[in-house]
Amino acid sequence: MKKLVEVQEVEGEGLLSLIGERITVWCSNYIYTGKLVGVNDDCIKLENAAIVYETGAFNDKEWKDAQSLPHGCYVRVAAIESFMILK
Repeated sequence: MKKLVEVQEVEGEGLLSLIGERITVWCSNYIYTGKLVGVNDDCIKLENAAIVYETGAFNDKEWKDAQSLPHGCYVRVAAIESFMILK
């Protein structure tokens, strides 16, 4: 059965509301973590970024295997599956 759902846009939510926070971004192939410093229609920019190769338990304070990147990291918004403040 189809159900009619109304979608309401809420201002001040989403990636823009997380600028300045350390976030974790799940993408098609990788998990990235870092301080969110920029957002536009195409990309986000993370500083002090890392790629998470192994998470470990989600209630641990640190990732089990997160490799720091040498520079800031741009992630395509189209590749993002989910994002949140985590760790």
